[in-house]
Amino acid sequence: MGYSFNVDLRGIVDLLSHHLYASPRVYVRELLQNAVDAITARRVLDPGAPGVVRIETGGGTLRVHDSGIGLTEQQVHELLATIGRSSKRDDLGFARHEFLGQFGIGLLSCFLVADEIRVSTRCGDAPAVEWVGHSDGHYEVGEGEARAEQGTTVTLVPRRGAEHWLRRETVVELARLFGSMLPIAVSVDGESMTTTLAPWQRDGDEPAGGRRARLDAYAEQVFGFRPFDVIDLDVPAAGLRGVAFVLPMPANPASRVAHRVYLKQMLLSESIEGLLPEWAFFVRCVVDTTELRPTASREALYEDGLLDQVRESLGGSLRGWLTALGRTDPRRLRLFLDVHHLGVKALAVHDDDMLRLIDQWWPFETNMGPLTLAEFRERYGVVRYIPSADEFRQLASVAAAQSIPVVNGGYVYDADLLRRLPGLGDGITTELLTANELAMRLDPLEPEAELAVRPFLTQAQRTLDPLGVEVLVRVFEPAGLPALYLLDSDTALQMDLRHGRDDADDLWSSILGSFTTSADSRPQLVFNHRNPLVRRAATLGDEHLVALAVEGLYVQALLLGHQPLRPADTAALNQSFLGLLERAMGESR
Repeated sequence: MGYSFNVDLRGIVDLLSHHLYASPRVYVRELLQNAVDAITARRVLDPGAPGVVRIETGGGTLRVHDSGIGLTEQQVHELLATIGRSSKRDDLGFARHEFLGQFGIGLLSCFLVADEIRVSTRCGDAPAVEWVGHSDGHYEVGEGEARAEQGTTVTLVPRRGAEHWLRRETVVELARLFGSMLPIAVSVDGESMTTTLAPWQRDGDEPAGGRRARLDAYAEQVFGFRPFDVIDLDVPAAGLRGVAFVLPMPANPASRVAHRVYLKQMLLSESIEGLLPEWAFFVRCVVDTTELRPTASREALYEDGLLDQVRESLGGSLRGWLTALGRTDPRRLRLFLDVHHLGVKALAVHDDDMLRLIDQWWPFETNMGPLTLAEFRERYGVVRYIPSADEFRQLASVAAAQSIPVVNGGYVYDADLLRRLPGLGDGITTELLTANELAMRLDPLEPEAELAVRPFLTQAQRTLDPLGVEVLVRVFEPAGLPALYLLDSDTALQMDLRHGRDDADDLWSSILGSFTTSADSRPQLVFNHRNPLVRRAATLGDEHLVALAVEGLYVQALLLGHQPLRPADTAALNQSFLGLLERAMGESR
């Protein structure tokens, strides 16, 4: 035995009018949408029919008049009092492609601000009909007052506490916001709300530079900035046309990026997300579409294959603009990259065209000065890079002194781009340079010198063993640098894991132990045998004095390498300083 659902109409009205929409202000959009659809329906039968929407305020109510097709009594029951039966709307002609929406549900948004909605309508030669809907879910239908013209008038009687939504200043603001781009004349108390030219439109009579000046003024008014550039957008498959305004200031990649989207020239929302790829956070768009589907609240776009296609096409338009800028105006491209390099780098991680653009135009930090990757390859061949900014600060000057050019790959996306660089073509080679590899590139001592410094090396290792440091002696430039502290990212990670394991309880110690390697990876302190102070320390016969000197040189190397001092390192610094000071004062007596 079958049963029918029992539907609480009052609850449905409350759900649609109070929970479907984000703000009461959408009631003006829905009223305009219904009026425009009614005019469109009439023009299907009579292309020369008038197209006017007049909004009147005052007297404690809001009245919206349209010159549309109007409704018969049967259609009033079907369209205004039936929720969810789309087939009937289709039969009556209100689900055609050219309409903005479906008459009926949108009208319920008016219950956000009104306790009573009155609809007076006449279709053709049929008698006028009066429909009165109440927020408690009931309605009445009767014969309406005689109307001289075909069309519909919707009257809203405000609910208590919502009177301000129906005041003239509010209605003017909302009518201009939602309806300014409509091809149908909209007025509020006789004042026109529609503009003569939408941002995506062109006027052949505009003077040279006139459109750009118009769009600059629009961007300043709507988005609050004067754009770096304006990019025309066109996706025929979605009936989409529009413009993208390039931000003149840096944008946060993590910030919310929202765009202004119109549906058949009616504003859908000022804050549509997901229209562009995630990397395109450096533009704000204004677009009009005929094919993209809005969600039920008409405040977002429906995620489907067409939106994916639009997203890809718009991303292609932005890539094309960047590529063309590199060919036609390199100076302007450099200005753009100075502001928005982060967004282009994010794109270049996956896009070869953008990687080529970064390769040719974006200067990377190197120990030989700022150079593009193309310039670096032309001068030095292999692109050696250090993946961490901290490691680069440690090693850059020493590598330069050994005539080893190296790129800083420690900034966001840089290491990923450098790893992808060989894929741009044959003959491009990149090479990772770590602290351990640099140590291997430093010159070893001559056999006689190595034999002579062995006692010093043994004493230095004994002194620094408690601090977890491996000691080496090499020959390198600059000669004025007595010692070099080398710590690569892998070694630093293993050290952190070991320290965490030692300080944790048994459970966490076991977990952290599973991530540590069995190899005894330790940072290295490399003494420079070319430095006079090191050579002098290597000849000292006093073990205590050698230990003090080694501790002092160790902490100096930490500071020169921008390394933080642990409590044990601070203790070594104090011990060295006080010990050397005591020896000096004792000798002066």
